[in-house]
Amino acid sequence: MIHAEFYKSQGFLTGFSFGGHSGYAEAGKDIVCSAVSSAVQLTVNMLDGFGFAPDVSVGDNVIECTLKESCEDSSRMLNVLKAHFESILEEFPKTIKITISEV
Repeated sequence: MIHAEFYKSQGFLTGFSFGGHSGYAEAGKDIVCSAVSSAVQLTVNMLDGFGFAPDVSVGDNVIECTLKESCEDSSRMLNVLKAHFESILEEFPKTIKITISEV
């Protein structure tokens, strides 16, 4: 299962951490993992492209992205990512666990 944790502070999403494997198919052929990876990369690139300067760290099968300062616009981008994962979860149940942690 993919563990998707979103960070929230003062009403705004401020980052995320993702790790794990969906278990939908074997590694390298898993469309759920591909969809998640692509959406995460797009979100990080958009945050960077719009000047939000995300702090990104990539480890073995985990990525974490945090923002030093958050605002309505950056939080909106992160909420779109969360909504995307909720849509994937509807179509592919038990592949992603989404949590929100107050930081």
